[in-house]
Amino acid sequence: MRSTVLFLLAVTTPLGCKTSTPTAESPPSAAQQRIALVQAIQRADYQGDRAALQRLHAELSALPEDPATAARQRYWEGFALWRRAINGNNEKPPPDDLKTDLAQAIADFERSVAADPGFDDSNVGRVSCMQFLAFLERGEQEKSKALVNRFVALYKEMAPRAQDNPRFLWIRGLGEWWTPPGTAPEVVEQRHQKSIATYAQGAELARQQKGRVTDPLTPSWGEPENLMSLAWCTLNKKTPDPAKAEAYARQALALVPDWHYVRDILLPQIQSARASR
Repeated sequence: MRSTVLFLLAVTTPLGCKTSTPTAESPPSAAQQRIALVQAIQRADYQGDRAALQRLHAELSALPEDPATAARQRYWEGFALWRRAINGNNEKPPPDDLKTDLAQAIADFERSVAADPGFDDSNVGRVSCMQFLAFLERGEQEKSKALVNRFVALYKEMAPRAQDNPRFLWIRGLGEWWTPPGTAPEVVEQRHQKSIATYAQGAELARQQKGRVTDPLTPSWGEPENLMSLAWCTLNKKTPDPAKAEAYARQALALVPDWHYVRDILLPQIQSARASR
């Protein structure tokens, strides 16, 4: 199960949103600060900079809330700690604060949904955080079961309206990949193929939607993440294909060249598998 979680761990948005530059005489507005912090959070996520993610979460949380952007601001607050936990799980041993980060991320996403009940990207974050937290709490059966019940209910409620959201497909692919111990090999292979198809669809949808999002506070990530997951799954399926896995990983790196997880962890694993064949 740990390896299943690991392929998720590292993640997020192609950058490139432009902000207006304040003059020397005028300090940046709160709106400009929000945009700059969101861009910095995305960079820190890809770079695996957990200290920066913690600091940036605090700085974004300290900004005054604008009702027009409250849901997005809270989303990115939750995103910072979600990805801080995900990146932390790549460290050996994982730090002790993963549960704390995930619990606060869930609270931030819930505040986002309270500000805009139709903003399902925050529900995507909530589901993923609860999945991860349930895994970390697996030694506490009641806690883990309660989290599973919560994220399953939320997932079912959200799924019908989120099928064209690349970020939803990214978390859906993980659920499709996992099978309990003892599952028949043919069922495992079927589920793995279904997961791979979902990630491919997510990457394609993200490509199609690229450029349509003009608001820098609206999430638009998804193509690199789905490509990363395609690379991991292609490497870890029953009949691995390291050459194809490397092609997917390099596509992800073409979009995000400094992605720590893909460049420094996943790609070396793929290359090692290729060398041993």
